Amino acid sequence: MGNRFQVKDRFADGAQYIDGHLRPGTSGQSHTVIDPATGDEVLTYELASTADVDEAVAAAKRAFPGWSGATPGERSDALHKLAAVLAEQAEDFAYAESLQCGKPIKLSTEFDVPGTIDNTAFFAGAARHLQGQAAAEYSGDHTSYVRREAIGVVGSIAPWNYPLQMATWKILPAIAAGNTIVLKPAELTPLTSLMFAQAAKDAGLPDGVINIVTGAGREAGEHLVGHPDVVMTSFTGSTAVGKRVAEIATATVKRLHLELGGKAPFLVFDDADLEAAAHGAVAASLINTGQDCTAATRAYVQRPLHDAFVARVAELMESVRLGDPFAPTTDLGPLVSHAQRDRVAAFVDRARGYATVVTGGEIPAGDLAEGAYYRPTLIAGAAQDSEVVQSEIFGPVLVVLPFDTDDEGIALANDTPYGLAASAWSRDLYRANRATREIKAGCVWINDHIPIISEMPHGGYKASGFGKDMSTYSFEEYTQVKHVMYDNTAVAEKDWHRTIFGDRP
Repeated sequence: MGNRFQVKDRFADGAQYIDGHLRPGTSGQSHTVIDPATGDEVLTYELASTADVDEAVAAAKRAFPGWSGATPGERSDALHKLAAVLAEQAEDFAYAESLQCGKPIKLSTEFDVPGTIDNTAFFAGAARHLQGQAAAEYSGDHTSYVRREAIGVVGSIAPWNYPLQMATWKILPAIAAGNTIVLKPAELTPLTSLMFAQAAKDAGLPDGVINIVTGAGREAGEHLVGHPDVVMTSFTGSTAVGKRVAEIATATVKRLHLELGGKAPFLVFDDADLEAAAHGAVAASLINTGQDCTAATRAYVQRPLHDAFVARVAELMESVRLGDPFAPTTDLGPLVSHAQRDRVAAFVDRARGYATVVTGGEIPAGDLAEGAYYRPTLIAGAAQDSEVVQSEIFGPVLVVLPFDTDDEGIALANDTPYGLAASAWSRDLYRANRATREIKAGCVWINDHIPIISEMPHGGYKASGFGKDMSTYSFEEYTQVKHVMYDNTAVAEKDWHRTIFGDRP
């Protein structure tokens, strides 16, 4: 990785980024970022208090008039410069992301960091295209047009599974539209969010446009969501926490965007390419050690292919290489923490009572024992209403179930509270098209699972939340639509006035 920066030196001034400067938190409580591959301390920092949140919101509020008043071209130029700064610092970002999360370095360098740079470049262009409906005379006597205006200070909360990407999914559309933002990253993984804010300053964005408060959810997070000067909140995380965020936000009549849990189905019809489906299932269930709300978690395989699919997926999972996240040959790193590892293991251990663990299902020994590692796990024979089929495990676990008819397969795919993502595998165009129509999810892939692109929206149905990240559709969350109407007649006494007072001539 070349010359890795020293994290403790980089954040010696603290892990709060307010009004363009790093500073310590004032809650009186500290938190330690742990390398999940080794259990070693990475950084101990002071958590944010409610007073820190207040100062960050005040900084964002002060910065809002100038930033929202900048031209779209000026905001676009700033974001293009930010994309260039991120590209220059890509190695440091990849290192920090793998260090705090345990991601294999090949995932950080080939997915997380370049995806973030691309997303920044996309919103640099999109900043120039905040368009409303074309002007026209819809009433006959007036000219109408639509303005899109920035809404104010956004308060957002990002999760620990993709700390860099999720932070930028919140920050970029907000600031491209002219808003300012206060972001609370997860306490476990604050490093790259803070680095992104610093990179924005390096690129010339004004102080106060991006602020980062790193604190506990019940203190800093809830105070941010309920803050009277925050006009909109965007949250990515579990459905349970999302419900609490919604309670706080709606009590103060805030605009709300929620991207919540998922339990993505992986639907394999009997005419699918078995080898392609098996490889796709392993990659899609194990990406980021399964800590992905769009990861393949429920594979429904039509009965003629079921046994062969189980055998091939098990064979491929057994070939996956666990190891040091910074080794270029490592395929699978640890989970984000030992607590998360133990949570995943508990799901699998309970499943042994009603299903078959085909492969995996264990914590590795030897050199990996100190880390939060868990072997890729395949479960078969579970019932549709069982815990491992219905609940979000958030680990390297795939459950396989058979189905007979196409109707049954689609019904099973829809049979959870979630609806974030899904995939269907078939060589038959009509079968594939039916799946895209009838599966209730915000994204349906055909003969693939996981790829995302900046130009297309990401968001869910049902208990997976509402609203969109990425793409120009995200501007629906971060802009206010205003109708402007001009009278074209210059007539003082208009005909419609007579419906309120006076008589028609």
